[in-house]
Amino acid sequence: MDATHPLKRLLAYATPYRRDYWLAMFYSVLNKFFDVLPEVLIGVAVDVVVNGEKSFLAQHVLSGLGFVGITDTWSQLLVLGGLNIVIWGGESWFEYLYNLRWRNLAQNLQHDLRMDTYGHLQKLDLQFFENQRTGNLMSILNEDINQMERFVNAGANEILQVIASSILVSAVFFVLQPTLAVIALLPVPFILFGAFWFQGRLAPRYAAVRQAAGDVSARLNNNLLGIATIKAFTAEAYEARHIAEASMDYRQRNAEAIRWSSAITPVIRMAILAGFTATLVYGGWLTIHGTLAVGAYSVLVFLTQRLLWPMTRLADVADMYQRSMSAIDRALGLLDTPVGITAAGKPLDATQVRGELRFENIGFGYGETTVLDGISLQVGAGETAALVGSTGSGKSTLLKLLLRFYSSQRGCILLDGQPIDVLDLHDLRRTIGYVAQDAFLTDATVAENIAYGLPEATDEAIRAAAEQADALEFIERLPLGFATRVGERGQRLSGGQRQRLALARAILKNPSILILDEATSAVDNETEAAILCSLEVVSRGRTTLVVAHRLSTVRHADCIYVMEHGRIVEQGRHEDLLAKNGSYAALWRLQTGERGR
Repeated sequence: MDATHPLKRLLAYATPYRRDYWLAMFYSVLNKFFDVLPEVLIGVAVDVVVNGEKSFLAQHVLSGLGFVGITDTWSQLLVLGGLNIVIWGGESWFEYLYNLRWRNLAQNLQHDLRMDTYGHLQKLDLQFFENQRTGNLMSILNEDINQMERFVNAGANEILQVIASSILVSAVFFVLQPTLAVIALLPVPFILFGAFWFQGRLAPRYAAVRQAAGDVSARLNNNLLGIATIKAFTAEAYEARHIAEASMDYRQRNAEAIRWSSAITPVIRMAILAGFTATLVYGGWLTIHGTLAVGAYSVLVFLTQRLLWPMTRLADVADMYQRSMSAIDRALGLLDTPVGITAAGKPLDATQVRGELRFENIGFGYGETTVLDGISLQVGAGETAALVGSTGSGKSTLLKLLLRFYSSQRGCILLDGQPIDVLDLHDLRRTIGYVAQDAFLTDATVAENIAYGLPEATDEAIRAAAEQADALEFIERLPLGFATRVGERGQRLSGGQRQRLALARAILKNPSILILDEATSAVDNETEAAILCSLEVVSRGRTTLVVAHRLSTVRHADCIYVMEHGRIVEQGRHEDLLAKNGSYAALWRLQTGERGR
């Protein structure tokens, strides 16, 4: 099997559970061993009824074991009845054991793969997510991994039992009648070859099915998140057509796979018919002419059905197998995505961080598009620096480089004289409080959102942070106060309330560096004024970087940097920039309505 084959990759991934899957395989084989024996007992019973004291059981088995006295037909049947109980008991017991092992293995692998894949996703930089559709990632984490679980839960056992059944029944056939064995088992290689041939044709089709499923998930996820906008623009019919197109593509991909998978069973049935007919007719001819005993003939007829008929399940198993291999390939492929920014690095003691920042000749871009071109600036410890400029000038990107969401392609960022790319990533981010334009809140209580990332925070500390963020008043008006759940993405709160909770979360963190990325752009003037008052207090003694479109929010900054097309075109204090009568002054007059000089 090729080293990159999904099944081999899954077995390598399942190495910690090697003992479990070997035991599961062992129990499956033992179950099939006991499952084949009742057909043998039927043949022995027929032989006992027909031949009585001269039966194979009396003459060869019981006498060989020393039970010479058990020769009458009734006694032999009682012995067979006892054996039948043991056989059925063994079959049931090992069925319980293999079910237990396979299902627990499936659940463990499902859990581990989902957690490992999600954990790996969290290590990838933002650029990866910008090139991916969220719904597609959701499809991999949920549906694809569930598909793998279904295969391990049932499909792996069925494949193993078909193989075990073939070997066991073939052994009985060759012991009883080698010639008939060759004829009856002749279809088996063709059945297996046909199953694998169909599987090869199904592989690319199921890969397309998994991709189409991801597209449907991505479209649904996008629309559910934007349902308010869809309603506001009465775009329900437009979006419904998009969903219909994605769903139709998924249906068509599935239809192509179904056309091939549906053909497997009829082909296998024809091969089974040939084998069963050969046993029935040729075996009967041998029995009539005394070459084959009546009991042996009964055994072979029943065993042929027991061997060949379950092979019709190969169609379903091959279908499940190929779906699972496509799903496993996508999930493990995601797990193999290289991590661009590694977390390991030099430890950083947050209590010793002064917060002095230096950006030296920073360059960054997306593909051929340059976003930052030779940015150099310095922010002293405890100072407030503001970045202003038109949309797309690179302000937010510069902050994301500081947080190491991306790695700069040129230049270096230093914190207290140390390049940030040599520092432990988690230690670096623990020293930074980040408030984004679109505040992310999780579906939890107000208190849990404020203490996000700091589960050890006390109620008193949470309340104090809320008070500093000017959020206490509205929190106490909520039905359950700090215990009120905010809903998915904080949808039960207004934009201003979400921003205040995000600010409280940053305050509770007590960072040496505070980053505010358009933190007041989505709130009204009154809320903005309240947040700014809070920020004035919170930013004291902390290095603060502020990105803003509203210049009124940054007029008191120690230094304002004006950016255009990825470059700094002006810098200085508010009054100095107004006196220069350049880009900043023009923007100020535009926002305040003042007339130019």
